Amino acid sequence: MQDNTISVCYSGNKRVFPGLLLSVMSLAKYTQRPLHIYILSMDLHEQNANYLPFSENQIHILNEVLRQKNPESCAELIDVGEFFRKELAAGKNAKNYYTPYAQLRLYLSELEQMPDKLIYLDIDTMAASDIGQLYDIDISGYEYAAALDYMGKFWISPVYCNSGVLLLNLPELRRTKLFPRVREYVAKHRMIMPDQTALHRLHRKRLILPMRFNEQRDIKKDTVVKHFCRGIFWLPFFHIYNIKQWERDAVHKRLKIHYYDDIYDQYDQLAKSYDLEK
Repeated sequence: MQDNTISVCYSGNKRVFPGLLLSVMSLAKYTQRPLHIYILSMDLHEQNANYLPFSENQIHILNEVLRQKNPESCAELIDVGEFFRKELAAGKNAKNYYTPYAQLRLYLSELEQMPDKLIYLDIDTMAASDIGQLYDIDISGYEYAAALDYMGKFWISPVYCNSGVLLLNLPELRRTKLFPRVREYVAKHRMIMPDQTALHRLHRKRLILPMRFNEQRDIKKDTVVKHFCRGIFWLPFFHIYNIKQWERDAVHKRLKIHYYDDIYDQYDQLAKSYDLEK
């Protein structure tokens, strides 16, 4: 039988487990195919007391949720702290608006256990339909595929992409050494959006995806991934918001999104059965 597993990667720390769980639950809801979830993390508590890796209990909860939908699905935790400390811990962007965990994806080409094709998702994303629609896109000859950044395409470049959703071709990335070059650039140049900007500047061949694969505003009929990233409210006055999917009241009241209410209900049931913070 042909393996039709969808491989997905996240990176983060223990504190954002509610977001990770909600995101994985949405993936499982909308696909019938097995999911292999790779989770990059590390212990960096010396920099910030909240910078702790996901726990074994949290990975166990993810596996329980995944296998209830498909017994062939699984979640796997990978510690990449040693890689980070060697190159980026003392770099120009070690302390940034974004946590250092966002930079862990830059080590994916160094991990031998990774499949040739992989979706990377920021934890503040939720599937709105079958993630297989993204995974099955042919990226032969491309290093990666990404959708445009909603604000960056106006303020930075018409082809500036958002790195919160990436479809990665790891053999090609290893061939062009894109990630090592990006890591070196991130270590030496201070940037507001470090790895995202470095990927934009250093890539050699990238496929630009339709926005439905990284919808950064309202969910539409054809949306595959909803990204709960920063945006702008123009009324009653101009201000930037940054509402995440685990901030349920704000998702309902300010973003007017009720698309995930059934997943929120399932999350509440899980919270009664498991200690999600342990």
